[in-house]
Amino acid sequence: MKNRLLTLTALIALTACSQSPESIVDRSSQICGEKPNCVSTLDDRDEHLLAPYFLKENVDINQLEATALKLPGTKTAVKNVEYIRIECTSQLLGFVDDLELRISENQLTVRSESRVGYSDFGVNRDRADQLRELLIKDGLLSQ
Repeated sequence: MKNRLLTLTALIALTACSQSPESIVDRSSQICGEKPNCVSTLDDRDEHLLAPYFLKENVDINQLEATALKLPGTKTAVKNVEYIRIECTSQLLGFVDDLELRISENQLTVRSESRVGYSDFGVNRDRADQLRELLIKDGLLSQ
């Protein structure tokens, strides 16, 4: 039993490290795949769809970054004038999800996806909802 537990722990650790951050490209303009571990404002399928995020005037990427970094376990991975990828690490097993934000005029494209696994048990949708609440609280979104 102890050997099985050690093997399972090792497999989980290796799986969590299977995709290096350097190999991740900007996927903010892509819809989600077939797995139920992703949500996006650009996807029109119910299980993946996020309602639009309408920005107030003159919101910049630095303001969005500051708000997104209020989410638990987050750190900035990539950032430019109109795009940011935030890595979100779970406390329990250290799994990493990618939260991508892209400014396009007065709209914010939001995409949140797990790097590994089939299902995320709603974690990415919850994160996107938390982000929306924080953006409203910080006065960055139109309601």
